[in-house]
Amino acid sequence: MSWNVNGIRAAVKKGFVGFLQEYKPDILGLQEIKISNESREKIEFDFAGYEEYWHPAKRPGYSGTAVLSKIKPLAIGHGFNEAGSGDDEEGRIQTLEFPKFYFLNIYFPNANHELSRLAYKEEFNKKFLEYVKKLEMKKPVVVCGDFNVAHQEIDLARPGDNVGNAGFTDEERRWADEFVKHGLVDTFRHRHPEKVQYSWWSYRSYARPRNIGWRIDYFFVSAALVKHLKDAFILDDVEGSDHCPVGIKLDI
Repeated sequence: MSWNVNGIRAAVKKGFVGFLQEYKPDILGLQEIKISNESREKIEFDFAGYEEYWHPAKRPGYSGTAVLSKIKPLAIGHGFNEAGSGDDEEGRIQTLEFPKFYFLNIYFPNANHELSRLAYKEEFNKKFLEYVKKLEMKKPVVVCGDFNVAHQEIDLARPGDNVGNAGFTDEERRWADEFVKHGLVDTFRHRHPEKVQYSWWSYRSYARPRNIGWRIDYFFVSAALVKHLKDAFILDDVEGSDHCPVGIKLDI
């Protein structure tokens, strides 16, 4: 499973531990943890049964990723590096190697309202795709996270009003096309071609109660894993963040 928690401390206060106990994901990728190692060491999180792998941003209270796993990985990498540390000051990329696949937990950059980070995001996407193809030479990949893009019009409630806005620019959508073209499978859309369901809602204008949302949280898998894909789902009734959890079931 995958969840942008928009601050792990806030999520814990809003019932995150209860979510873990109810759904019991084997592997859970978290994005936007917004906590430093120093701050985390002062808090005793009660994530019983899980190994914890944290990758905070250097900037306090910003970005960052973490993985909670019941299964111990063979190796752990940060940045575009499958083992060890890479250049990743914003704490956006984690790679956990398991016997049959690589698990990538990624918090993709937001292009920002003024599109001030669009060029940065395009470069990030290019490096991400190169990295995935490198990993796939060894074993398949499972990629989860907040991609900060609605790929198709079905993936947001008001596509006409958002053309050219961050998360729905032509450039970002073209990169989503590139991921698919290079063999990465959008698991939710593969299992549910016509289903309208969202994973993120603005805090403004009562967007969530009105279900004016976007599907920007994804699980992509290598084509070789599709035959093992038993389900792909969005838990849009789970609260605690402006995003909700998404997940897949793999029979491996």
